[in-house]
Amino acid sequence: MLERLRRPWSDDRAERVLGAVACLTAIAIVLMVVFVAERAWPTFSHDGLAWLGGGGSLDSQVNAMVNTSAHPPASVYFLRAWPLIYGTLLTAGFAVIFGLAVSLLTAIFIVDFAPRSVQRVMTPVIRLLASIPSVVYGLIGILVLVPFVGNHLVTAGEKASVQNVVQLTGAGLLVSVVILTVMITPIMTALITDALGSVPRSWHEGAVALGLNPLRATIAVSLRAVRPAVVAAAALATARAIGEAIVIDMVSGGNAFTPKPQDGLIFLFEPLRSLASEIIDQSENVSEPALRSSIYAFALLLMFSGFMLSIASRLVRRPLRKYELSN
Repeated sequence: MLERLRRPWSDDRAERVLGAVACLTAIAIVLMVVFVAERAWPTFSHDGLAWLGGGGSLDSQVNAMVNTSAHPPASVYFLRAWPLIYGTLLTAGFAVIFGLAVSLLTAIFIVDFAPRSVQRVMTPVIRLLASIPSVVYGLIGILVLVPFVGNHLVTAGEKASVQNVVQLTGAGLLVSVVILTVMITPIMTALITDALGSVPRSWHEGAVALGLNPLRATIAVSLRAVRPAVVAAAALATARAIGEAIVIDMVSGGNAFTPKPQDGLIFLFEPLRSLASEIIDQSENVSEPALRSSIYAFALLLMFSGFMLSIASRLVRRPLRKYELSN
């Protein structure tokens, strides 16, 4: 028996086994989507696409769902999720923009400018940072950054100016974006570094020989060649930022508020809440039918966002690959 197991598989057998595993994975994903969509359907059937808009107090709407019977009337399903969607877009969008800029510069330094000894140290450190549990970042945020922002960056006048609307404690948009940026930057840096390292060195050296300085040669040749990898790294980081729950729940202030840019600098300190953090906050109330359906609706929207990110990254990478092949 052991002898038989040690024999190398034929190509046909390996193909069938791998195909079966791939099919099982696809079936599991489809079943998961169907499971979530079925349980989210009551929310969409009562609210329609208006569920994605704004209107009223989200906390009041959630409380109405909690304080209802086992067979809630249709009016209880009323919910407007825009504050959560807005908070998710703000935190993930700013984090990806800042993180991508830092990742590109860091990857360029590691591949083309850092001494070999520095490369050997930085590469494993970046991979280690990418594997740190998110709750550790959240702990640093709530114990270090939130008190610092609340005590040193937010003035007493700013707190008093909005105290009738929202409380500025330090937990809010700024800390959420900083923590998310620190979380997703190592992932993008590792992927972009690997991609830049795979570009033939002769391409870079040829550009330098033609008169470009090393940095311009990297940007014009190496970075241009790995644009599909940069897009893929940004899409992966965006998906993680959108789905991050624990960190946002710890440092965002836990208020279904929509920070307004017209408020000026206070905008950076205003609290918010994301879709994923709302799922965490309401996990104790899943026994309520209306709220349970809304939570599944949040999960379905997050899954749909990840799917659309994947499609969009493919559409963006396709013309880049054509350009790459044609050159």
